[in-house]
Amino acid sequence: MKTNKVVIALSGGVDSSVAAFLLKKKGYDLIGLFMKNWHDENVTISDECPWLEDSNDAMLVAEKLNIPFQTVDLSKEYKERIIDYMFDEYSRGNTPNPDILCNREIKFDVFLKAALNIGADFVATGHYCQKYKNDEGIFSLKAAVDKNKDQSYFLCQITQDQLKQVLFPIGHLKKDEVRKIAEQNKLITASKKDSQGLCFVGKISLPIFLQQKLKPKTGKIVEIEEDHIEIINYRENIKSNKSLELLTKPFQFNEKDGNQVGEHNGAHYYTIGQRKGLNIGGRPHPSFVISIDIINNLVFTCQKENHKGLYRKVLKIKKDSVNWITGETDLMTGENGNFDFRIRYRQPLQKGTLIKENNNIFIVFLEFQKGIAPGQFAAWYRNNELVGSGVIES
Repeated sequence: MKTNKVVIALSGGVDSSVAAFLLKKKGYDLIGLFMKNWHDENVTISDECPWLEDSNDAMLVAEKLNIPFQTVDLSKEYKERIIDYMFDEYSRGNTPNPDILCNREIKFDVFLKAALNIGADFVATGHYCQKYKNDEGIFSLKAAVDKNKDQSYFLCQITQDQLKQVLFPIGHLKKDEVRKIAEQNKLITASKKDSQGLCFVGKISLPIFLQQKLKPKTGKIVEIEEDHIEIINYRENIKSNKSLELLTKPFQFNEKDGNQVGEHNGAHYYTIGQRKGLNIGGRPHPSFVISIDIINNLVFTCQKENHKGLYRKVLKIKKDSVNWITGETDLMTGENGNFDFRIRYRQPLQKGTLIKENNNIFIVFLEFQKGIAPGQFAAWYRNNELVGSGVIES
């Protein structure tokens, strides 16, 4: 009987290390493969996930498990598909999520094809999520057992064809169980702290990173009062059930609508809901970004995190970005569905309705949501299963 060959994406962290250990224990023909996706250490914060150290740890884990180990350089593809995408999105005033694109475009596309080219039947990763197959042969993706570590949101753009060739060996475990397995089996990564920041890059200094292509440009920071007409009208339109298209329009201000409270180095460096990095002094309460004007290089802020300008209830999804995990048929015009939604990692699931109106897809939340920004991904769940996702257009 043929033994399935599996290529495990060894990142040099404890999660992928334990995933490899579990697969080896089950008898899979295993190969460890490390992805090199980054060359520029100038913008990486010191000692945070340097790729050379990670590669070495991955190699030591492979040696411990007595499996072949290789390194594949995907930095060209990573730059073209992820880095360039980030620059483009920030230049438009959007807030990208590179980790979601990294999974769709790098790990489960370029990396998957590289694995298949060396004879793999499956690829495996250390993601905290669970894959299932029904009687019709359709694959689904469910949240991990460990709700604090669940990474299904980052996989919201994975396709059925990709999912059928992927294994997630640790999705049924909690993080402390994973570390315990690593400790018991003397894996070098057992006590290694979790990496943070950009997918397979580490924690970066975002302003320095963006300044590689998006040059600094001094502009005004303007504070908007809560009783501004734009904010009041939005609330009134919600109450009177105005058209969904109207309710997705972002707040639009000009510099005469408030008072200048500071200066910034480029509106494209900021995102809606952002608090840190504004450097506004002398205010009685913390400041938050509520709107960005890229054309006029203006950043609009408010005080206090309960400011009504920070909250919206309706958003629009970009048509060409919608992904249904099982490949099921899209909603018909006039149809709607009740789901649990998430617009950022680790956000508690939010109740709402997915509505198709005039060939557009909208999300209407049960409660107001803080810091909705175009470019983010909205994912929808039902009964712990990740059903679909799309990019927030407005």
